[in-house]
Amino acid sequence: MANLPSLRAIVWAAIPIIAMCFTVPLWDRVFPMVLGMPFNMFWLVLWVLLTPVFMWQAYLAETAHIEALEKEGKAK
Repeated sequence: MANLPSLRAIVWAAIPIIAMCFTVPLWDRVFPMVLGMPFNMFWLVLWVLLTPVFMWQAYLAETAHIEALEKEGKAK
């Protein structure tokens, strides 16, 4: 049986997806401008730039999870 990913890694990886896809009704306005862009475009660009940071945290969480499993002797 394959090892399942840690919950912490799943949460870190899901945050950008949730922020980009499921928060649209909260910020879907054209009028506010940030850095010369409409806010909705700024929001998406911001999350595109932040996604690697969250993926790095997910990687670190998963690496720690695998190391803990190996220490317990449960990893393949």
